[in-house]
Amino acid sequence: MALVVDPVIIVNLIFCIVIVALGIVGYKKVKSTVPLYIAAAFGLFGISHFATILGYASSSTVLVIIRGLAYIIVIYALYKMAFSK
Repeated sequence: MALVVDPVIIVNLIFCIVIVALGIVGYKKVKSTVPLYIAAAFGLFGISHFATILGYASSSTVLVIIRGLAYIIVIYALYKMAFSK
């Protein structure tokens, strides 16, 4: 049986990889941890997309936890950026 993957998941995974790479470059350029937090969050999103491609249900508890953690990291990064001196 052939594996059928939603193209949206593939595109999301590709964007996650690009964001992780840009986050690392951004960190090296501005020496702020915020780009690294964003990169880490999208790395987690990428893991969840890859797991979906491998056939894990998107409603599984592990994927919900991974995505929840990613959102928390983004919230923290934005909070840090908005309220840092």
